[in-house]
Amino acid sequence: MSTGSAGHVARSTVRPDSETSRDTPTRTFLRTRDGVAIDSVYDPGAVVYDGPAVPSAPPVFVIAHGFTGDADRPHVRRAARVFARYGAVVTFSFRGHGASGGRSTVGDREVLDLAAAVAWARDLGHARVVTVGFSMGGSVVLRHAALCDGSEGADAVVSVSAPARWYYRGTAPMRRLHWLVTRPEGRLLGRLGLRTRIHHRDWDPVPLSPVEAASRIAPRPLLIVHGDRDAYFPLDHPRMLAAAAGDHGELWLEPGMGHAEHAAADALLGRIGAWAASRAG
Repeated sequence: MSTGSAGHVARSTVRPDSETSRDTPTRTFLRTRDGVAIDSVYDPGAVVYDGPAVPSAPPVFVIAHGFTGDADRPHVRRAARVFARYGAVVTFSFRGHGASGGRSTVGDREVLDLAAAVAWARDLGHARVVTVGFSMGGSVVLRHAALCDGSEGADAVVSVSAPARWYYRGTAPMRRLHWLVTRPEGRLLGRLGLRTRIHHRDWDPVPLSPVEAASRIAPRPLLIVHGDRDAYFPLDHPRMLAAAAGDHGELWLEPGMGHAEHAAADALLGRIGAWAASRAG
């Protein structure tokens, strides 16, 4: 849903709009390559996990929320608090969400928003970056990792409750989501009821699919997390992603878990944090 797909990400074009301290929580707006202002929050963290696998320089976690979420949603803040035990944390609102500018393209140009947040984390001096995405954000972290490498990309990637393929309508929640995105009355409901401003144009071209992206992330480690009670995407989605990732991918199928941030318990988030701290870099 955009006028042009985000097929390339350039870190050098992204700069924060204000000065940032490494030592205190900070809020600012980042400017993406295509000029959208992205509301972003940096927390230096309070690392309390002292597992043997965590090196002296903890990573920074960049959290990519799901569709209709934003940096201030309680479930996003809860995830940030858990990950702060393992490193610093950057949260942000995707375009069209919360206080960020622009309109949502439901996973296409959002890769530029994530690139801005990762660049900010690097500019703050963090040598190891972990991207953690939920649902729509899970597909975005996969595409970002496939399009970026070296200092522009992530050192480890975690995708939670993500689709493997586009245009999936096999469940009732996904049929409702497609109505919300594709119909004028749905987009009006999104804007007024869900604080989400959705772009009216179709994707052109269609972006790289999540399963194709997963196959291009190696040798960086990739963790796929999915609940066996996910009402949006059945288990063939995470299994396809894990198969595409090959030996560098790891799949956690979580018993009793539903969909995305709301369903991710603190204990699971802690396991993800420990995994990432031991695998990044």
